[in-house]
Amino acid sequence: MPFPASRGPVSELLFSILRGDVEDSESLVTAARSLAETSADTTVDGRPAILYDEDAQICLTALYELHLQGIAGVGDDWEWNTDLLAAREALELPFEAAIRIVANPPTDSTDVVAELWKMTAPTAGPGLSTFMARDADLQHFRELLVHRSLNQLREADVHTLGIPRLAGAPKAALVEVQLDEYGGGRPERMHSALFATTMRELGLSDRYAHYIDAVPAITLASLNALSLFGLHRRRLGALVGHLCAVETTSALPSKKYSAGLTRLGFGKAATLFFDEHVEADSVHEQIVCRDLAGGLVSARPSTGDDILLGAAACLAFDDLVGDHVTRCWEAGISSLRQAIE
Repeated sequence: MPFPASRGPVSELLFSILRGDVEDSESLVTAARSLAETSADTTVDGRPAILYDEDAQICLTALYELHLQGIAGVGDDWEWNTDLLAAREALELPFEAAIRIVANPPTDSTDVVAELWKMTAPTAGPGLSTFMARDADLQHFRELLVHRSLNQLREADVHTLGIPRLAGAPKAALVEVQLDEYGGGRPERMHSALFATTMRELGLSDRYAHYIDAVPAITLASLNALSLFGLHRRRLGALVGHLCAVETTSALPSKKYSAGLTRLGFGKAATLFFDEHVEADSVHEQIVCRDLAGGLVSARPSTGDDILLGAAACLAFDDLVGDHVTRCWEAGISSLRQAIE
């Protein structure tokens, strides 16, 4: 990841530490705890403020990235620095509570698989994908791709963290799905590579996290929720549920995104990422819900509520990001924090 710009005093301190300008990493823990306490007591439009706190969310994104592809110019030894881990934990406490609030998942379900199908059933409303199919212009598509790029250019990586934590049939089910995500061993067919091609076709950079400074806090929060599920073994169920929601809700929107790009005159190179998801996810949804989630809750009944939490969180953040984007466009302004090249 390119070194992000700070978005407040805590991220400025964090980045100063990572750059080597400040040696006292213990001070970050105090600053993070103070920010966490402030965020825990406030709301934005009735939702927990930490979801929209630019400072908190860029801190979490950077701290999580130390466990993934890393940050340019930052040594790998920072990954397990105890002060950074303590600061991350301080921010995670109100963030995880906020995830549960906005997700509002069902609990104590007697049939987790049936509940997953119910939660992810198509809605009657037109939604963002319908707008993209019928009315969106090139700039709308470019902005939407930028919002999605932070996750799609690493597509599958965080969900893959679940593999060593599973056993038996659920492990095999996750591996089967992830094999497709990674192109069956063909680099050019990896879904992240297909998305990169779409970005290039629309005149955008396909560099990993190139647009980190352009996306707002709520987009980062969506990314960070998945990272939280993936990096904490205790949240294995939520990671599985998140994947279930992704796979069961992407086929129809992908078809509409492809139609919108075709309407704007783009060819197969631009639409292949979405076309691939129309076909692949129609198969994947059966595997992840029945074999992965169903197999996991059968083997470990205690994961049921967490599976539904992960699915509900995925759906909730999709709605929150979509609501932000739609509101901005209806007001005639960009949904991004800065202009894109």
